[in-house]
Amino acid sequence: MSGVLWVDGSFCAANEPVILAGNHGFTVGDGVFETLVVRKGRAFALTRHLVRLQFSLDRMGMRSVDMAAIREGVRQVIAANPADVVRVRITVVSGPGPMGSMRGTAAPNVVIWGGPGVVPTACRATRVPWKRNERSAIAGVKSTSYAENVVMAQFAAAKGADEALMSNTYGYLCEGTGSNIFIERRGEVVTPPLSSGCLAGITRGLVLEWGAGTGMPIRVAAPGELQMSVLDEVMRGEAFAAVTSSTRGVQPIVRLDGVDVAEGPLLKKLADLYELHADVETDPPPTRTRDAV
Repeated sequence: MSGVLWVDGSFCAANEPVILAGNHGFTVGDGVFETLVVRKGRAFALTRHLVRLQFSLDRMGMRSVDMAAIREGVRQVIAANPADVVRVRITVVSGPGPMGSMRGTAAPNVVIWGGPGVVPTACRATRVPWKRNERSAIAGVKSTSYAENVVMAQFAAAKGADEALMSNTYGYLCEGTGSNIFIERRGEVVTPPLSSGCLAGITRGLVLEWGAGTGMPIRVAAPGELQMSVLDEVMRGEAFAAVTSSTRGVQPIVRLDGVDVAEGPLLKKLADLYELHADVETDPPPTRTRDAV
């Protein structure tokens, strides 16, 4: 492990043990996290990420943490090695606890890790046979209980892909393991609603806001509007697709289920628009309400 490590208010060596074996974040994945990219020496959209971090903590029923201290920790991590810290991960775990699922009474641990990061320039995706449970107790939570996504990502990697796309339990298009998905068809761009079980992605929200703000035909799909079969339209060239995430930005899907597919013109404009805005608005303020559809 390399990079800059900040734990509970202090810097630690990157290879220093910092979490006890009985920590619930390790034993049962009882924690939440956020991953941010660094633009021009600043953590991009940090305020929005902290708002979502608090949402995840609340949904998990975890104790609150000092968001101002986390903000300062992120600043210190970037400042410690600004040339090499291009990605920052904030992890909050519930702390030491007893064996089993019940939590202990210890204060949560906050780990901020900054370092290099490399992502592909285009997305090669594949559909997976598993589904996202939109009725899960942690639907929409950025949880460290990530084993489900790991299994799907490994399935994708075995097929030469770098992202796995899934439906929800109703068969509607949902999301990728680490990204949201946008579909361009019939002269507009649509993305699955949060009711599908997908994560309220920071980039997803910004793309919707910035795109609509410039008059682009972009919207959240109605519940049930996007069947998983819309990806067949992408493979036939009748529609186009892109994924969004903090690390990928707006990235076209250029290969789907082993077939090369074209990049959509509207999605290309959307990607350029996102980069233009992100270069200027390094910490766009959050909206008053979460996208609830």
